[in-house]
Amino acid sequence: MASAIAVALSSTTVLAQSASEKTFYWISNGSPTDPVWTYSLQGAEQFGKDTGTTINTTFHSNDVPSQQEAIRAAIAVGADGICTSSPGPGTLVEVVKEAHAAKIPIINFDTKDAAPAWKSYIGVDYKVVGRAWAQYLVDRKLVKKGDFVWMPLEVPGAGYGEQAAEGADEVFKPLGITWQIQDASYDQAEVINRMTDYLTANRDKINAMIGLGDMVTGSVKRVWDQAGVKPGEIPVVGWGNSLDTTQEMIQGYVNAAMWQDPQATSYMCLSALMAETSGIPIGFDIVTGALYEADKAPFYAKTMGGK
Repeated sequence: MASAIAVALSSTTVLAQSASEKTFYWISNGSPTDPVWTYSLQGAEQFGKDTGTTINTTFHSNDVPSQQEAIRAAIAVGADGICTSSPGPGTLVEVVKEAHAAKIPIINFDTKDAAPAWKSYIGVDYKVVGRAWAQYLVDRKLVKKGDFVWMPLEVPGAGYGEQAAEGADEVFKPLGITWQIQDASYDQAEVINRMTDYLTANRDKINAMIGLGDMVTGSVKRVWDQAGVKPGEIPVVGWGNSLDTTQEMIQGYVNAAMWQDPQATSYMCLSALMAETSGIPIGFDIVTGALYEADKAPFYAKTMGGK
């Protein structure tokens, strides 16, 4: 028995040493001030803490050349593996090829892009999310034929917003429900200003809102208060990866929100890299996400470190 325990302890020590010798790169197309990315980063940092693996992290705020260069830099120094989100459809095809040529596993997380030959994708399916938001509004009779849905987005043209809008349109189009994406910008103060201006100018035609990003959804209370709109007067669904949004739900400003599992998404992406570097191939995707209402808001607030 003592011998068996000694062997087990020895094996565990070897595994810990092997993990600590590995260096993974976690590369985000987002901004470090974006609520969801702060939680994604926590997941990456927790993985490094739990395993002793070195995790190098960078943010690129949708600067495509900067993100491409970061991936190439990781390849050049012989990274053991790379987890990266996508700044836009097809933007990382060549660098993914370069990673494969260098025999470095590279996994797509958070923002799906079908163009590159990834090992795997881990995160939400944005078209499914968009359909879920739209179906929620329709099923609860919050919108009807001929209505108009406002869709503010921090980064118009970014894959996640476009894919979600496409998914929503699959539900809305047959019902004659129209919609428009608004460029809300990627600056918090500017988001509030632009959303307030849009709401004030178009209040009479807006029947519902879908927040295509966490920053815009988390700004609803401030925008509504500035524009003189009461909680619940305009149905709202969107992302729910911020404490601002959970409080908005509790106070009646937001009807339902999508939890993206940001910490778990990063943690699972890096876990998949660990498997790949240990000779266990990952040939499947992991899809995350859960739509929740006000009754679950306290649970998700606690998950994000709130009260």
